[in-house]
Amino acid sequence: MKDLPPTLKVVTVWLLVATALFLAVQAWLAERSRPSFEARGMGVIELKRGLDGHFHWPARVNGRAVDFLVDTGATRTALPGELARRLELQAGAAVRSSTAGGVVQGFEAVVDLELEGGLRAERLRVTVLPELRSPLLGMDVLSRLRFSQQDGVLRLEPVR
Repeated sequence: MKDLPPTLKVVTVWLLVATALFLAVQAWLAERSRPSFEARGMGVIELKRGLDGHFHWPARVNGRAVDFLVDTGATRTALPGELARRLELQAGAAVRSSTAGGVVQGFEAVVDLELEGGLRAERLRVTVLPELRSPLLGMDVLSRLRFSQQDGVLRLEPVR
């Protein structure tokens, strides 16, 4: 580096510092955006609010990994149309569903659901909505649990 002009040396050092800072911030954001899930024992699950302001619960649908958004306002569990295609779900009865965006058309499907922490729902009827962006875990599953939310943590436990 002796033969390089001083300005180029300074620019090179600043570019290296900026790159290191950028990579550190990206790693921090990736860590923070991962669903924060903790099984506490005795069936108690704690979910930390994600960066998007929602609670996410990792699961498996028909054996494939799916990240659900916990939606206490949803009557039924719902899957996006694209995910249903990837899972090769059979389309059942046509349904009309009232959403925040209005009434939409979809169909029913039947899945086996296994949420992290051991909660299972076999042969669960779900609604498939073509334009849905994220899988929603609805009250058809959540009503099996008692839940409370405090300080950005959603605590779920079996009804005893």
